[in-house]
Amino acid sequence: MADWRTDVLGDEFEQLTLELGDDDEGAVFATLVRALPAERPWWDIRARRRPLDDVDVLYVHGWSDYFFQKRLARFWTARGARFFALDLRKYGRSLRDGQTPGYITSLTTYDEDIAAALDAMGRGTEGTGSVRRLVLLGHSTGGLTLSLWASRYPGTADAVILNSPWLEFQVASARPLIAPVAELQARWAPREVAPQVDLGFYTRAQQEVADPDDPVETNPLWRPAQTMAVHAGWFHAILTGHATVAAGLAIDAPVCVLLSARSATPTRWSEDLTRSDSVLVVDDIARAALKLGASVTVERIDGALHDVFLSRHEAREEAYRRLDRWVRGWSAAG
Repeated sequence: MADWRTDVLGDEFEQLTLELGDDDEGAVFATLVRALPAERPWWDIRARRRPLDDVDVLYVHGWSDYFFQKRLARFWTARGARFFALDLRKYGRSLRDGQTPGYITSLTTYDEDIAAALDAMGRGTEGTGSVRRLVLLGHSTGGLTLSLWASRYPGTADAVILNSPWLEFQVASARPLIAPVAELQARWAPREVAPQVDLGFYTRAQQEVADPDDPVETNPLWRPAQTMAVHAGWFHAILTGHATVAAGLAIDAPVCVLLSARSATPTRWSEDLTRSDSVLVVDDIARAALKLGASVTVERIDGALHDVFLSRHEAREEAYRRLDRWVRGWSAAG
């Protein structure tokens, strides 16, 4: 029997440790967090079926990140869905002493993490062992990871929702030139560390727009103000993922992509960074999104940050309205 225990988020959240074997740094784990919808009294004959009673959601975080968004989970459970979030190996709850945070050399490595999560969700390792619909929900690098996964495993996901997915390198035209160099570095010095270019402005922007009526708390050890060290092997894995997207994916489920309306370059602090995506070039991401599959909706949200659900109040509420509208349409069509 699965050993679910109270999660660090408290309240209705529980976590389950997933054992993934060993690599060159020792034992590897992933962590699955869940929040289940409130049960309705059996005697309340007035209780109506909730629109997402037959839905499982699997969320995957971005780079230098982990799952902490209570409100996002409650958006789904309030509509009847079972919500699950996966802290991938060497991130957040899954990081162990002596491990290199976030380090992998191929995004396909996460197939094992996702398979273990799906199995723990009662869907089998292939994700198809259930009559419940499956929604994949990914942010940033997690959006890239899930997009590639959904394309490789057709017939598994019923919907894919991406929050500012990292589908293209920040200088798209330079990627073909950088890729061969990155491949050589990954081959000969995979743990070589790139210079730190994050000045911490994205974290500051989130703090500037924080809403006391919708508080968010994070663990700075799991989500540092400046991103974790970027290693050559990991960087090559990301560029390979971008090239695969650029060549075209074949996601057979409808896709919704949520993005800020504009980008801002974080070379110095300005208020513009509190109303834009300072991580990705959103116009390039919007173009790349059209190569994910045959049915793609792109939602551009004015004033949104890189994580649209951590934006200032007006943009955050608009992000949830757009998500609700898309999910209601998808669910009704299904």
